[in-house]
Amino acid sequence: MSIFPTKILLATDGSREAELAARTAADLANSTNSELHLITVARGNPDPAYYTHEVVLRYETYEEALEAVKGEAQKVLDEQAQKVEEAGGAVEEAHLKIGERPDQAIIHLAEELGVGLIVMGSQGLGGVRRALMGSISDFVVRHAHCPVMIVRPEKQRVG
Repeated sequence: MSIFPTKILLATDGSREAELAARTAADLANSTNSELHLITVARGNPDPAYYTHEVVLRYETYEEALEAVKGEAQKVLDEQAQKVEEAGGAVEEAHLKIGERPDQAIIHLAEELGVGLIVMGSQGLGGVRRALMGSISDFVVRHAHCPVMIVRPEKQRVG
């Protein structure tokens, strides 16, 4: 039995931190001969009551607003898959989720796929901001059934 995961889930939002995590996940998947899955969670909500008057004014219907949100998330997912492939990785499957909190969607997909490792970036919020705003990576680390690798950029040196 190998100590390496057979499936890795990369949680991505298209941020700079997520791009670093994508390169790391691609390297890990290649070196361990693991399947690499991607997930992006759309920031939308399937409930029409969620959308403000301003959002509704930009689109003629609720369905158009929801499709726009899905389209943006799909664009992020496609771009991240391309970056993984440019880094020499191969994406087994890309998953777009909507209508669920990002942290919970990551946990649920990881369990559904039976992944052995979740890789994600972190913006590195300070303790007070993290306590006030919450942190997707904190939630995933605390609730995942498998190990979670948080990839952070190198800190800038001052002076």
